[in-house]
Amino acid sequence: MLPTVGLRNQQEKEQRATSSLLAVMHAVPEFARALTKDLKAPKGKAETFTEIQLRDRDNKRCIPDGAIVIKGRGTQWRCLVEVKTGSASLEADQVSRYLDWARDNAFDAVLTISNEITSAPDISPVSVDKRKLRKVSLFHLSWWRILTEAIVQHRHRGVDDPDQAWLLGELIAYLDHDKSGASGFQGMGEHWVSIRKAASNETLRKGDPGVSEVVERWVQFVDYLALGLGQDLGRDVVPVRPRKLSPDALLEAKKKDFLAEGRLETALRVPDAVGDLRVVADLRTRKVTTSVEVPAPREGRPLTRINWVLRQLKNKPGDLRLDVKFANTKETTSLLLSEALESPDRLLSPTDKKREPRAFVISSTGPMGTKNGKDAGSFVRETRRQGIDFYGEVVQDLREWQAPAPKLTKELDEEDDAPKKEPQSPSNGPRDPWPSSPTGV
Repeated sequence: MLPTVGLRNQQEKEQRATSSLLAVMHAVPEFARALTKDLKAPKGKAETFTEIQLRDRDNKRCIPDGAIVIKGRGTQWRCLVEVKTGSASLEADQVSRYLDWARDNAFDAVLTISNEITSAPDISPVSVDKRKLRKVSLFHLSWWRILTEAIVQHRHRGVDDPDQAWLLGELIAYLDHDKSGASGFQGMGEHWVSIRKAASNETLRKGDPGVSEVVERWVQFVDYLALGLGQDLGRDVVPVRPRKLSPDALLEAKKKDFLAEGRLETALRVPDAVGDLRVVADLRTRKVTTSVEVPAPREGRPLTRINWVLRQLKNKPGDLRLDVKFANTKETTSLLLSEALESPDRLLSPTDKKREPRAFVISSTGPMGTKNGKDAGSFVRETRRQGIDFYGEVVQDLREWQAPAPKLTKELDEEDDAPKKEPQSPSNGPRDPWPSSPTGV
């Protein structure tokens, strides 16, 4: 069992988290592969080490937190590991030193691990001199991503060896414990309460301290939410973001929208779900809305199409809201589900009853958590709960419309339908099955 007792300070937490992770990576090949496959590492057995001793270019001794060595077919991949736990953040100077050590000792990569969450392993929470990345790659994994990989491997993919499965379960229990310092997203930052109040009062301004921090924490929270849902589903859930935007450009775009509307928004894509799970936290109204948009059927009368979605929602909570979008107009209709089930025709277009529905938006709105951190009543816990509950109660049961298969026509071709008759002889008598030979024999 991996103990959490006796963890007195930050250094001990980091040392124990590092040794526990690297030991389990060495013992459970499937888990090691799940973590390193996106780090450009080859397939192979992972050898792991803690606090190895190296020399830099000035022959000074350096001791990184750990190292991973993977030997593939005719190749070898070596990576230094730098670890932070709790609220400790990575520092650009320290990461730069690791890159120098890796270059001086012919390592291929540096992997940083902390509670800072990024959208992909090749995106670092810190900025470093790009010249240092010419020969050495830089990767980052959050503890929450590592915990997610462990849970998905253990719960959904499975580990064949029972001893390896037990070790992986122990790592999950350790990382998930608050005392480990590796339990995931920590909160919305020290300025959360003041920024929330300013947004509620509509006094939020670009120069207010903490605006950038709150928006950056929101981007991290979205990744935290996607990974958490992925833990439950055993599938890769990803935030929906513009592909062409760099991380810095994404933050600026989110910051601009937040200042203009006082809202934090995102969408999560779940494989095979009927639509994206959308989450909107409105700091002005202190409410969180979760929703999904479902394309309407492409055939049938307008009321038939509305009844199609209502049949899927008949056992869902009556306080869900159903909005109908129509083709070729910005006009919409909206009712609570309980009202829509009683009077479906009220969802038809008020200006043209024959106008075709284009899509249905199903949504749920609840109070926003206001506290910082991630305890009961916090923004993090309540928003995560509402998002995952809405997916489980509504989204996962919805199905897309499918056109019926084409059917054969009932009217058969007259020639095909007519009974077959045997040909007759010229004398209208029965045909001789054994006609005479042309030679008369």
